[in-house]
Amino acid sequence: MVSAPRFVSETDSTNSWCRRQLDQLPDGFAVYTICQTAGRGRRGRAWANAPGQGLYYTIVCKRPMADPAALPLAASLAAVHALEEQLGICCQVKWPNDLVWQGKKLGGILCEAAQGAILCGIGINLMQDEAYFAQNGLVHGVSAAQILGRMPGADTPERLAQAMSEIFAEGLEDFYCQGFAAVREEYLSRCANLGRRVQFDGGEGRAVDVDETGRLVVDTGKGKQAVFTGEVTVQGIYGVK
Repeated sequence: MVSAPRFVSETDSTNSWCRRQLDQLPDGFAVYTICQTAGRGRRGRAWANAPGQGLYYTIVCKRPMADPAALPLAASLAAVHALEEQLGICCQVKWPNDLVWQGKKLGGILCEAAQGAILCGIGINLMQDEAYFAQNGLVHGVSAAQILGRMPGADTPERLAQAMSEIFAEGLEDFYCQGFAAVREEYLSRCANLGRRVQFDGGEGRAVDVDETGRLVVDTGKGKQAVFTGEVTVQGIYGVK
């Protein structure tokens, strides 16, 4: 039986909340909120708070895993499954771990190391409207409400948090033991980058694969290059031409 994620009404960030009391938290402990006042994205970016309109969730991973660097990629699949199960929303993943729907960002993932553990934070836009994204300069953001054409139920954050905890506990068992190779085929089927022109730190080309370690493989026209870290822009996603 998976423990129910703990709800907190407001916090600076769910990753920071877990970090402050990590010694007392077991593997698989999860916390979530709908108001995160100092959230962070990848590469130090701020995550715009939308009080009462989003899900901000962190799960504590203390167990050994074969390929911890690929956890963000596996976590993106946990979020994808939860969205499909609970809301019927089918989305893709922009490598490595943005949740995208029709070229717009629905959510993101930030994994951080902390005292021998990994804090896996997941943020999902739920109830924001077009005006919210425009006012915050997030013209390529999208929410579940916009996709569904209606507001999700008030219990949606709780249901999504519980579903993600269950997927981490049961659905990612092979990933913990075998690494990214265990989830690679499904990830490839969800990856929005493949077949598109991409730009990355140091080059550009067409994304053709994600290898067994989770690196994006790009055909530059002069050969294939594997990219693991850094910024990658993708033609047709987030307004990139």
